[in-house]
Amino acid sequence: MPLLSIETNAEIPAERRAEIVKNASRRVAELLGKPERYVMVTLRPNSHMCFAGEDTPLAYLELKSIGLPEGSTSELSAALCELIQDQLGIPADRVYIEFSNAERHLWGWNGGTF
Repeated sequence: MPLLSIETNAEIPAERRAEIVKNASRRVAELLGKPERYVMVTLRPNSHMCFAGEDTPLAYLELKSIGLPEGSTSELSAALCELIQDQLGIPADRVYIEFSNAERHLWGWNGGTF
């Protein structure tokens, strides 16, 4: 049940948004070794944001998953920053990522919990 939320102040043409979320979905499934059928990705472009006092392109990501491997957050950070660089052209030093390990009983799906 991984969830990757991407919020950015970058302008992303509507015709590219579906491609970006699909690429991100595949990448998250690969990184976490989870079936893509459980991966959800949200993309919120054109947000009013600034980082280090500047509004040049930036991104804030949240990666939440049951069983998130806490010892792998450095590698996950590198891979997600690479994804954002490739898909949005935003450099790693303009990206913050929050990692969260969800407990099964606190994550609902399909009328129940995991």
